[in-house]
Amino acid sequence: MSELMIEGLSATVAGKEILKGVDLTVASGEVHAVMGPNGAGKSTLSYVLAGHPAFTVTGGSVTLDGQDLLGLAAWERARAGLFLAMQYPTEVPGVRLDEMLREAAVAAGRDVDAVTQLLQDEAGKIGFDARFLERPLNVDLSGGEKKRNETVQLATLQPQFAILDEIDSGLDIDALRDVSRRIEALTETGLGVLAITHYRRLLEELRPDMVHVLVDGRIQRSGGPELADELESAGYGEFGTSQN
Repeated sequence: MSELMIEGLSATVAGKEILKGVDLTVASGEVHAVMGPNGAGKSTLSYVLAGHPAFTVTGGSVTLDGQDLLGLAAWERARAGLFLAMQYPTEVPGVRLDEMLREAAVAAGRDVDAVTQLLQDEAGKIGFDARFLERPLNVDLSGGEKKRNETVQLATLQPQFAILDEIDSGLDIDALRDVSRRIEALTETGLGVLAITHYRRLLEELRPDMVHVLVDGRIQRSGGPELADELESAGYGEFGTSQN
């Protein structure tokens, strides 16, 4: 059983305090959803966990099975078992998806041929066109194709924990179902998920164990899946904001 533990995490960007003491723990196989209004700090949380250099940690700790992640570079956090599915996946001209994942396999000491086969299998499972596997990473892909691409990478790299930064944005109904169902299946093999989302629709397939409300840089309330239904109907008014 692995555990991603966030304790008292505070962070700034450009001198402005965004996270003001976030406490959150995700265990293997669990799905924790983080919801909240615009500007609450949800994406900042994902960037800080992944090691984005624009953000400065001013307090707290983040550990994965006791290993301090905040002292590691972004690539070292990935090697330790952390994966970030970005809200706006970056295009990387000149770097093919299959070549990138094979290099990641070599770095992790995995069998390259097995990873190549796994990549093809995972693409088939969520309807990601096989011709995109040999294309430059995310170049000339639609928003939905990029999110399928992120999901294929997640399943192929096999991290311990995945941070999903609004992976549902830009997806039509079919793509949302395919992506969320595949990630849900991965949790059954031990993947822990921290899913950042505005909408309950993602959580209809990616079933959360816990839902957390992030407002003004802090977790203001936590509860079971029913909390997402409550937020869908009532919004965030009780937390001092009228944003939805």
